[in-house]
Amino acid sequence: MSIQKMLAAHPEVGPDLNEDLATAVRHAMFSAVICTICADACVAETMDMRQCVRSCLDCADICAATMKVAARRTARNVEVMRAMLEACITACDMCAAECEQHDHDHCRRCAEMCRECADDCRRALPSVH
Repeated sequence: MSIQKMLAAHPEVGPDLNEDLATAVRHAMFSAVICTICADACVAETMDMRQCVRSCLDCADICAATMKVAARRTARNVEVMRAMLEACITACDMCAAECEQHDHDHCRRCAEMCRECADDCRRALPSVH
């Protein structure tokens, strides 16, 4: 099952599927899980990873909320959706910057996912009006 197909099946979307927004929803979902895994892995590290854990958990929560708001297609709440996309961009950029400071594979992968999610949200933002 794909996010795009599910959104296209919505009676208020149909052929008017916003591909950029659908991609942002998909990657926000992935980013929420990847950030949660990274935070958990950071807890298992022997060094002090408190800031990375905090950044990852904040990002995971914001990505999850963004995904949920952006996936709702009945009626419109454009101002909230735009604010959520902007918050997701900020959280992902900050989490990526934090993770890039650490030499752990889980942090590298998390930073990569966060950068991808932020880019997708940036692409979707102008299409939400």
